[in-house]
Order: sequence, then structure tokens, then C-alpha cells
Amino acid sequence: MQQPARDGATAELGSFRVLAAAILLGVIGPEVFIVQPGFVQGLVQHLGFDDRGAGYTASAEMFGIAATTVALTFLAHRFDWRRVLGASLVVMFAANVACTYVRDLEIFAFVRCLAGIGAGGVISLSFTVIGLTPSPDRNFGLLIMWVLIYGALGLFVMPSAFDALGMTGVLWFFALFPLVALPFVRYMPRTGETVAQVGQDAVDLGTPLKSCALLAMFVYFLAQGAVWAYLFLIGQRNAGLGEQQVANGLMISQFAGIAGAVAAVLLAHRMSRAFALAIGIVGGTVVLSPLVGNMGSLLFALAVSIYNFAWNFTQPIQLGAMASFDRRGRVVVYAVAAQMCGLAFGPFVAATVISNGNLVPVIWLGIGFFFLSLALFLPPVLAQARRSHGVAFT
Repeated sequence: MQQPARDGATAELGSFRVLAAAILLGVIGPEVFIVQPGFVQGLVQHLGFDDRGAGYTASAEMFGIAATTVALTFLAHRFDWRRVLGASLVVMFAANVACTYVRDLEIFAFVRCLAGIGAGGVISLSFTVIGLTPSPDRNFGLLIMWVLIYGALGLFVMPSAFDALGMTGVLWFFALFPLVALPFVRYMPRTGETVAQVGQDAVDLGTPLKSCALLAMFVYFLAQGAVWAYLFLIGQRNAGLGEQQVANGLMISQFAGIAGAVAAVLLAHRMSRAFALAIGIVGGTVVLSPLVGNMGSLLFALAVSIYNFAWNFTQPIQLGAMASFDRRGRVVVYAVAAQMCGLAFGPFVAATVISNGNLVPVIWLGIGFFFLSLALFLPPVLAQARRSHGVAFT
């Protein structure tokens, strides 16, 4: 197996300050997406957008993220990563400030797309750096844990924040938060071409299996984007709950998601990836079916908590698997792009199946795509396991 270089740049990538900077940037990049259910609900209730308009707005931001992520997949090696990160943070700030002056749906969606373009640069490079570290499963788990801590607090306070500050105040928070990361950009590597660390279980899969894995990533996050964007409204309309009840349930689910990420960190090397993915995807999918009807606040909180636990247990396993499918760290870069594209198309596809405020089709859409993603994940994951360790699906 090819051994990683032992130069200073390589050692630097595994340092605490690089990991801490990457995690901070990885939290700030998806600052709106991780609280997207509350944000979409705010667009409907406080800006007067209809359900479809709010979904298209959420999708516009994700399309901006996806566009930048896809572009950096092919162009990142040509640019200084620190400069890209700094510029991306400034774009996020400027776009969110601009949104405070806009109330027209189409213009608002366009500016959210610009915010997404900035966020995409931050997400792409921070996730890529973590994917190039010596222990990507563990470090992705740590990233997701901190993302969810932010999300839990954000979803809990959003109803109160909207009441006290309105959408303008919330947008100012989204504008200022990226500026916090500017002093930490200097700790990030300037490029990944010379600092990639090859995982011990990395193999070079063929193009068909790599393509299958990337399609699985896209399909999984398409389902995730569809369900997540409308989860607040699903809680209000399908479950018949009040605004704060839904917010409380989603806050609890974020803490369950933290537990899922921690479980992924602890179990990353104690079970096969195929088994972990099957448990995570199936477990997180079957709990969506109760959301099609009325339920109490406790059952809603339980359902979304299991869903969030499974999602955030699964995600670091997915990204760790992607990092093991080649020895140059390129597949994980493409995987982040596929993830962002799925999240972009998810709200858009979900908006097309909504009729007269009925959100039940969104749930069934998500369930179908989740199961499809599992069928696509298993062939490359099992092939990698056989080549690296001879591990069967146990």
C-alpha cells in the first residue's frame, strides 16, 4: 500500500489547530441549512411566502452551495484554499445583509443563491480537509457533533428570535457568524495536493463502483433535503402541533443527532461500514412513516429524534467510506459535491409534489429515495471491505 509522505505539511494536516479550524468552518458553512426547517417556517410565517415559494427559496440557496462545490471539485487545486475561504466568508456576510432589504420572493431567492455560493466554498473545503485527515470517520463525527450542537440551539431559539427580532434580526446573525471564522482561515492548508493522508483501508475502486457510490450519495441527500426542509411544517400540519412544540421536538432531535455522531466516532472501527449504513439508513427511514398522520408532541419528538440520530450516525460513515474508495482523496471531494447537489434538488423536488398544502407526498418521496440509496451504497462498500480487509457483511 502506498505510504503517505512524512513531510511537515502532512504532519500539519493532523494537528489540532487545523482540525479545529476545519470544524469551525464546517459549522459555519451550513449555518442556514442545519436550521432550515425553522428558516423555511419563518419564510412562510414572517415573510408571507407560500409553501412552494419557501421550498424554492431553500432550494435556491442549496443550488448555490452545490454550484460552488461542484466547481471546486474540479478547480480547487488551482486556487489558494485560504483565499477561497476568506472570499467565501465575505460573500456569505454580504448576501445575508442584502437579504435584510429584500421582501420580493424572486429577488430573495436569488440573493439566497448568492449566499449559498459563499457557503459552498466554505463547506467544500472544510469537508475536504477533514476527509484528508488521518481518521476521517472520527473527525467527520466530531464535525457533525458540533454542527448539531449549533443546530439544537438554533432551532430552539428561532421561534423566540423571530418574535423578538423578526426575519431581519435572524438574517443579521447569519451575516455576522461567518466573520467569526476569518481569523482561523490561516490555519487551513493552502492546497490538498501535497498534504493528503492515505487511510490504511484505502483502495482504488473501479469507475463503475465509484460512480455507484456517488449516485448513492446524491440520492440519499436528495431524500434528506426533501424531508428536512419541510420538517417544521410537517410537524405543524401533519402532527397538528404548535410552533414551539415543533421547535422543542426538533431541538431534542438535534441532541439525538449528536448522540448519533458520537456513536459513529466510537463504533467507526468496531463494525463493518455496510452493516452500519444498513442500520442507519433503514432505522432513520422507517420512523418517517408515523409522520403522515396526527401525533402528540412526545411521539413527534421521538420520531424526529430517531431520524436525526440515524442521519448523523450514517453521515460520517458515508464520508469515511468515500475517503476509502481511492488513494488520492478525490472521491471524498466528489462525494461532498454529490451531497450538496442532492440537498439542492431535495427541496425543489419536494415542492413539486406538494398539492393544496398536503405534505404527506414529501414523506413518501423521502422514504423511497432513502431505500434506493442503501441499495446503491452496498456494492462499493462491500467491494472495498473485501479488498482491504476481507470483511463480509456482518
